[in-house]
Amino acid sequence: MAYIQAVLGKSPQMGQDCFVAANATLVGDVVMGEQCSIWFNAVIRGDVHYIKMGDRVNVQDGAVIHCTYKKAPTNIGNDVSIGHNAIVHGCTLKDNVLVGMGSIIMDDCVVGSNSIIAAGAVLTAGTIVPEGSVYAGVPARKIKDISPELSEGEIRRIARNYIEYASWFKPSEGE
Repeated sequence: MAYIQAVLGKSPQMGQDCFVAANATLVGDVVMGEQCSIWFNAVIRGDVHYIKMGDRVNVQDGAVIHCTYKKAPTNIGNDVSIGHNAIVHGCTLKDNVLVGMGSIIMDDCVVGSNSIIAAGAVLTAGTIVPEGSVYAGVPARKIKDISPELSEGEIRRIARNYIEYASWFKPSEGE
């Protein structure tokens, strides 16, 4: 059973048709949209500020989402994939964003819609990623504009796939 706990009178809220893995952790002021999935060992900790997620967000295994006390909440748009072991902290991710495995996004960053943060990239505090960009490296820098093939073949494909994967873990009618 997932660890879901209220903090300071605020409990995590989930939209319709969400999946939360048995060992995921959600605490405090966390609001999720519809068809979200929170995978194994992921931690979403809305104890020191709020975390708001849109529809069809997947937070993959071992990822951590947190904020900074009274300073930097975390806002995540629709159709966002947060890769395995990524850290998303006190920032804003717009719609249709892919956060690569093991990447780190720090406070006050804003990642524009239709963008990719490459695996292992580190967005230092306050970085603004323009819409339609691919950022990579440490510290992360723009390496190219996103192509339609990359947008459809990666960002949208992964978001759709995780809705399907989550369905495999939900009980069937009558179970």
